[in-house]
Amino acid sequence: MKIEPDHGKRLKQLREAAGLSQRQLAERVGVIHSNIHYWESSSKLPRADLLLPISKCLGVAVEVLLGEVKPLKGKAPGGKLGEIFEAASHLPRRQQQKIAEVVEGMLLLHETKAG
Repeated sequence: MKIEPDHGKRLKQLREAAGLSQRQLAERVGVIHSNIHYWESSSKLPRADLLLPISKCLGVAVEVLLGEVKPLKGKAPGGKLGEIFEAASHLPRRQQQKIAEVVEGMLLLHETKAG
C-alpha cells in the first residue's frame, strides 16, 4: 500500500486499512464524526492532542499519520522473507502482532527440535 502524501487522503487510507468507519474512529478518539470527515476531505491535520489517540486507533506510529518516513534501524532481511515482512509492515498493528506471534512460535518450535 502506497501511503498518500496528502494528510486527508492518508488519514482516510489508514482508517480504511484499519477497518474503521469515520463514525467508529470518531467514537474511539472522542470527537464527532464530522471532524473525521473534515480532516479527510481537507488537507488539515487534527489538533496535536489528537494525533497520538488517532494513531493508536489506526495501529500506526504518529510519524506514519503525519507522513514522515521512519528510517530503518538496521538491515532488513532480503529475498522473499524481506518482501513478506515489508508487506506485513503496512498492515494494521493488530494484524502485525498476530504475524509476529506465529513467526515467534515457529522459531521456538525450531529451537526445541534443534536443541
